[in-house]
Amino acid sequence: MSKNELVFVPLGGVGEIGMNLALYGYGPKGNRDWIMVDCGVAFPGKELPGVDLILPDIRYVQELGNRLKAIVITHAHEDHYGALLSLWPMLRKPVYCTPFCAGMLEAKAVYERDDPQVPITIFKAGSIFEIGPFSIEAVHVTHSLPEPMSLAITSPLGTVVHTADWKIDDAPTLGKITDEAAFRRIGDSGVLAAICDSTNAMRTGVSPSEQEVSDSLADVIANAKGRVAITTFSSNVGRLRSIAQAARKNNRRVMLMGSSIRRVVEVSSELGYFDDIDEFVDERDFDTVDRANLVIILTGSQGEPRAAMAKIAHQEHRNVALVPGDTVVYSSRIIPGNEKAIIETKNLLIDQGINIITDDDALVHVSGHPRQSELKAMYSWLKPQVSVPVHGESAHLSAHAKLAGELGVPQVAPVRNGDVLRLAPGNAEIITTVPHGKYYKDGIIFGDESEIGVSQRRKLGYAGIVSLSVVLDRKGNIADEIDIEIYGLPDVTGEGEDFDDVLYHAATGALNSIPAKRRKDPEVVRKAVKNAVRASARDHWGKKPVTTVFVAIV
Repeated sequence: MSKNELVFVPLGGVGEIGMNLALYGYGPKGNRDWIMVDCGVAFPGKELPGVDLILPDIRYVQELGNRLKAIVITHAHEDHYGALLSLWPMLRKPVYCTPFCAGMLEAKAVYERDDPQVPITIFKAGSIFEIGPFSIEAVHVTHSLPEPMSLAITSPLGTVVHTADWKIDDAPTLGKITDEAAFRRIGDSGVLAAICDSTNAMRTGVSPSEQEVSDSLADVIANAKGRVAITTFSSNVGRLRSIAQAARKNNRRVMLMGSSIRRVVEVSSELGYFDDIDEFVDERDFDTVDRANLVIILTGSQGEPRAAMAKIAHQEHRNVALVPGDTVVYSSRIIPGNEKAIIETKNLLIDQGINIITDDDALVHVSGHPRQSELKAMYSWLKPQVSVPVHGESAHLSAHAKLAGELGVPQVAPVRNGDVLRLAPGNAEIITTVPHGKYYKDGIIFGDESEIGVSQRRKLGYAGIVSLSVVLDRKGNIADEIDIEIYGLPDVTGEGEDFDDVLYHAATGALNSIPAKRRKDPEVVRKAVKNAVRASARDHWGKKPVTTVFVAIV
């Protein structure tokens, strides 16, 4: 019963894109010490009306209590750190992160309702720090923002390399290249398991370099006659630098649009990542820069309705407008689920005579994740005994597992969120599962789907709502006309009758059919009127609206 074990438990990011959260535990069952790696969000689609963010369910983490020793953040992308400020008050553990991540957390905290004071310990590439039974070394990798790290996590039962997001890029426009020497050194010392990024495991070859993207963007800008607006992820600092460098090659000034981009640039600038970049134009000075001399970097690459790109497409932005002959470049990938919103935005721009350029037309984007040849290189450096594909949907994980098997990794251990994978001693094996799932942020309220009313909102969105007020005296007589309000229903029926009149008559008929003595019971009245209104709506429309009946006795 006192046998020590090393276990890995993903609670997000495995079998899905985003919401990355992983646990590592060491010790005997029931008395392990734990660390948590990353705490990210995912973004809701239209199937979650009103929801702002999707966060991992941390019930299991909360149950660990004092056995959870710390939280380590690998990098400051929303899908890896975006849930931290929301969930930290439920955990209240020390947080380890890089200077850039700390700066982003500080900037983010300003917008949080309670501005949580998170205790942060800074680490940098090459740092080695101890947390409980774990010794952790931070290894620099190339990604699309400052200071991305892989973690070599060593316990008495072996070393696990948690790669997080990474790629191999010999010509990045930001930061150093992936530290091959460090990975080789760690591999030569013996690696038990590689917990490795699967996002691009279905793609062959090697990713183009960020410098190639910058050069291609420079060509796109050179061939453009009017303004060039380039939309990308606000956190992609490497891409922001690439765009700025491409603009400078064409003697164009650069303007930033979108609060998230400005916040990222402000933090990056404080750390010196934009020291060699020309000063940006304020959007209030938009009209002072000639069309042929301006490049705009803006948010909204995923069709977000409140982002700068959408406001421009709808011609609703207060300071900035594009005109026929201007060019919009989508320098980003499409996150699954966002296709429709992106297409709608593009069509609005096209109708205004604006040229659209995507990755199908020119090299204007490259992913920050490893393709197959890059994965092969990482496995050759680490030589792990176990491969654990993470960070991706099922197709990505399956492709990664197949590749690892072909590379001769002794054991491939597929996992999904909630699995408890024992890495040592013995062969890697799923020994149990723990609670996991999704937790939602809705305004300033947190909860599961039922707690925040998402399922009810779906019903409202599908069939609308009817609200009725019935007033009776104490003898059960009708004291006033029924008041009815309908929302989200058709104006008229298929026969051309006003829908509210049809439902009103159904409600009145139901009320009149109840004997006066029984009308003294508000519940009888409420049920009869509700059933009559829903049945009438079904007969005339084919759908049953959400129906609320208020009964007052005067």
